[in-house]
Amino acid sequence: MKMIRNTLLGATILMGVGTSSAWAQEPAAEGEPAGGSGEIVVTATRRATSLQDVPINISAVGAEQLSRQRIDDVRDIADFTPGMTISDTGPGSTGTIVLRGLNASDTDTTGASYDDSLGVYLGEVPIYYDFKMLDIERVETLLGPQGTLYGLGTLAGAIRNIPNRPDLTAYQAEAHGRAYGKSHSSQVGYQADGMINIPLVTDHIAFRSATGYFYDPGFIDYPLLLQTPGVSLPQPSGPDGVTEADYAANLKRRKDLNFERTFTTRNQLLFQLNEDLKVNFTYAYQQTKTDGGQYNSNGVLGTGKYESAGRYVEPVNRHAHLGSMEVNANLGGIADLVATTAYTTVKNRAQSDNTDLLLDLDYGYETFPAFSSWNESEDERKQFNQEVRLVSRHGGPFSWVLGGFYNQQKRHRDYIEHVPNHPWVEFGTQPNPDEVEYASYVTSKVTEKAIFGEGTFRVTPAWQVTAGARYFGYNSKIAGALVVPLIGDPVSPYDLTPAGGTAKKTGWVWKFNSSFNFTPDIMLYGTYSKGYRIGGPNSVAPCPNPLPNDPDGDNINNTQLPCGLPNEVQYGPDTTRNAEIGLRAQLFERKLTFNFNVFQIKWDGIQVDSATLNGIVGITVNGGKAKSEGIETSFQLRPVDRLSIQGTYSYVNARLTEDVPDNIPVNDPAGTYPSAPTKLDALAGDRLPGSAKNSGSLGVTYTMPFKDGQLVADWTATYRGNVVTRLGWDRAYGDKLPGYVLHRASLTYDTDRYSIGLFANNIFDKYAVASVANDRSRVGLNDGVVLRYYKRTVINPRTVGIEARFRY
Repeated sequence: MKMIRNTLLGATILMGVGTSSAWAQEPAAEGEPAGGSGEIVVTATRRATSLQDVPINISAVGAEQLSRQRIDDVRDIADFTPGMTISDTGPGSTGTIVLRGLNASDTDTTGASYDDSLGVYLGEVPIYYDFKMLDIERVETLLGPQGTLYGLGTLAGAIRNIPNRPDLTAYQAEAHGRAYGKSHSSQVGYQADGMINIPLVTDHIAFRSATGYFYDPGFIDYPLLLQTPGVSLPQPSGPDGVTEADYAANLKRRKDLNFERTFTTRNQLLFQLNEDLKVNFTYAYQQTKTDGGQYNSNGVLGTGKYESAGRYVEPVNRHAHLGSMEVNANLGGIADLVATTAYTTVKNRAQSDNTDLLLDLDYGYETFPAFSSWNESEDERKQFNQEVRLVSRHGGPFSWVLGGFYNQQKRHRDYIEHVPNHPWVEFGTQPNPDEVEYASYVTSKVTEKAIFGEGTFRVTPAWQVTAGARYFGYNSKIAGALVVPLIGDPVSPYDLTPAGGTAKKTGWVWKFNSSFNFTPDIMLYGTYSKGYRIGGPNSVAPCPNPLPNDPDGDNINNTQLPCGLPNEVQYGPDTTRNAEIGLRAQLFERKLTFNFNVFQIKWDGIQVDSATLNGIVGITVNGGKAKSEGIETSFQLRPVDRLSIQGTYSYVNARLTEDVPDNIPVNDPAGTYPSAPTKLDALAGDRLPGSAKNSGSLGVTYTMPFKDGQLVADWTATYRGNVVTRLGWDRAYGDKLPGYVLHRASLTYDTDRYSIGLFANNIFDKYAVASVANDRSRVGLNDGVVLRYYKRTVINPRTVGIEARFRY
């Protein structure tokens, strides 16, 4: 082994005679400072490196800022990450995350529970879930395609939550609590969490656990809930309002239904045989419950800005389990072996008001005066993944990373629509005690395999060149069935033979990168890379074959049976090509840290939102091309001792560059019934939805000694520019949502052992809309019944509170 190591070292020295002293050092261990107090060490390149020395566009938020800005989960990161837009749609989902404008889907009010355009990691494990950021060392955001070293949906970038690892030598404990009031809410919110670290066998075995409970009181009321579905009248006094007598006879109110109750825990057990072999086991679990959405109904039936017109309570119960084993081994000084094996499950159970969907489909259910509908769904994803990589450590001008990746994801989704007490139920299949109007199930399996490699050569001490490639392949399989018992189908879709299909694809992605250090504190870098996103199955049940009630053979079921045709149940991969140039600088004796980046991304084969021909069910299809280009910058200035001024800014111009025919579903005529579904063309030049063109933040932090500790005062303003809600928003009945500025502040007394502080978010109680669901063609009256389909997600109102932290 020693001979092999010496051979490799000798070969790399010969390639760089006279310059080897600049790179013969071992990289800093993860979590250690790399050049001075306050610097953040990141591992995005699979090596521990100071953030200012990384020659790619990466931003990082350290533990101190996570605590000071009260960043609890991924939804709060966007305010401090240029190029990122996150629509906080409440506790019912992770939310919708858009990096560099790479999104072609309509906005919505429920957010996303899965997104394969970007990777979200907990440590080394990819999992799209909003785990609370307890005991997190830092959050790294890699902007732009990351397809070489990262797989599983890094078309637009990756977000890595890096937890603190168990300490083998020291007992540690921390307790943290927070209590707060929220405008437009009737309850007090609170959070309690703690961390404990126990060295079970000094230098060899340690246990670390972080556990917390979060209660957010919510602020959205539901004043139009039905007392007895199928008996109570949803619209007892007509479409313009409700009289007191009719309200008392039919409706009821519940307050603050978008509350959040979350329990979270992450537990690690570290075994270290010696400095050359470590094994870390992790188990994480989180459960979140809520009873309503974070949206209003745009004033329907007199509802207010913080009121939903929902007829039903809309509970969500979601949880995630993560178990992983990570092995780190030094292979004779030649390379570090990092092997991660993980199994994760994510399950969501939800119920929601389904009435407006059936009103919009215009089946005629509304002729029954007490008509209403609700749906229930259960969605489960099971994922097994493994990555093995070798990271060189033999020194010399040439360094490398080699690895393999495997991921298998299985999904199962059940979905049922109910029509309580509707007279049509008795004319359908019997018995049907649950009054099922529609039911479906979908199962799918997607398997991805990849091998990857990346090499870096130091041409001189100041100039490095990096190249990498990744070869990937995936296959997907989908099966499912659907029933409409009211027209004679079985009540359960499991009584039918499932339909489905398969798909597969292979391909290459690559990366070229170079950087040059003009001085130790000024670096210019450039990257040209390709990213990819695998295809997969849509969550729609395949149509029966042959398609029933299709006498003219046009593949459209005359009863609008919601289902996917063979070309609608799967969608293909899409790719991006990214070119960027950036500058990292520390000036004036490192009092000013400045980062600047300009980029252009070309997006091909875009996975865009569309709808099935039958039933207008939302699906993903491939089509068209797009371009995203812009700038991202951040700075930190320390003009005098104890004062820090920091800010970020990004400009993102993301738009289609090619027409996509028959892509945008709308009703024709719009805003009235009867109407028929149709599709408009998406046109070159259409702005991509869901992201702000302009966004930024500006903050000031002042620290002063006080008794045994220090007082820390912080003020931060964040800006999110306007956002469009769908492709062709101005002709497809979408919206351009206005931008807004929010202010937050805190004052904290901090010592080595404890801290106590006051804080306020959204200080001026700004009302703003973050996203909408459905478009304005789906409003108006259907047989005198007003639709409540159009919804608007609102941001959190003013929050004021106190928090304390105790350390041992």
